[in-house]
Amino acid sequence: MGVRPTPMSKQPPIVLTFAASDPTGGAGLQADLLTLASMGCHPLSVVTALTVQDTRGVEDWMAIDADWVAEQARKLLEDMPVAAFKLGMLGSIDNIATIAAILSDYPDVPVILDPVFASGRGDELATQEMVDAMRELLLPQTAILTPNSVEARRLAEEDDDTEDPALDVCAQRLIGLGCEYVLITGTHVQTPEVVNTLYGEEGVVRTDHWKRLPGSYHGSGCTLASAIAATLANGLDVPEAVHEAQEYTWQALVNGFRPGMGQHLPDRFFWARDVEGTPEDDRSSS
Repeated sequence: MGVRPTPMSKQPPIVLTFAASDPTGGAGLQADLLTLASMGCHPLSVVTALTVQDTRGVEDWMAIDADWVAEQARKLLEDMPVAAFKLGMLGSIDNIATIAAILSDYPDVPVILDPVFASGRGDELATQEMVDAMRELLLPQTAILTPNSVEARRLAEEDDDTEDPALDVCAQRLIGLGCEYVLITGTHVQTPEVVNTLYGEEGVVRTDHWKRLPGSYHGSGCTLASAIAATLANGLDVPEAVHEAQEYTWQALVNGFRPGMGQHLPDRFFWARDVEGTPEDDRSSS
């Protein structure tokens, strides 16, 4: 006797991530899968690149052929409904073009783009040509872009800039390129707190302040972007989804661990272990 499919009302929301494989489980595809599952979603995955890395950095990487990327995605999308897309490291210009074409067939599904240009150690993971392709092909289809300050400035850079533009200027330029919202994170800014600011077409939507934690974390950006995809897929509106995703990410970081000789890894299943609660005064929003 065959097993009947579960009624849709009882199924978890499905999120499809396009990302590179990280064998450490700290970032990339594995981070997305852990985060999405932890937040009540069923994750689907398309591998865009393979990496050779440990918790100290990326030694090498290889993009997956764009035809394989397309075939992975099309097969899944013809079979299952998707509530959100999450994009990470994409591997090549051909992959960016291929993914952009796929996304254009699903204009009502929100796209969360984490623009991965370098590893935490600074290993280059995207050429300038790839950055330009993201600007032209992906930003117009992006619901929420989640760059740090360095990534925001690189994406928003214009030929006549004589100095680094202010982050609010970067946000408006990126929205002008087609993004609905831009969440610029403060992890790379030397401030006592990490300040994350969500911008929309009318300006600042919300600002959230988080206690800056000691040490360096591998995969915090992947975790945040995937968490936003999960909260949107679970039906929250954008400001609430962004805040809840930050809360989850901060908890994953504060409960992080250092399994190797390099960076700490977020604990995406912190809630499954006996951990003490986080004091409310360690975080605030406005």
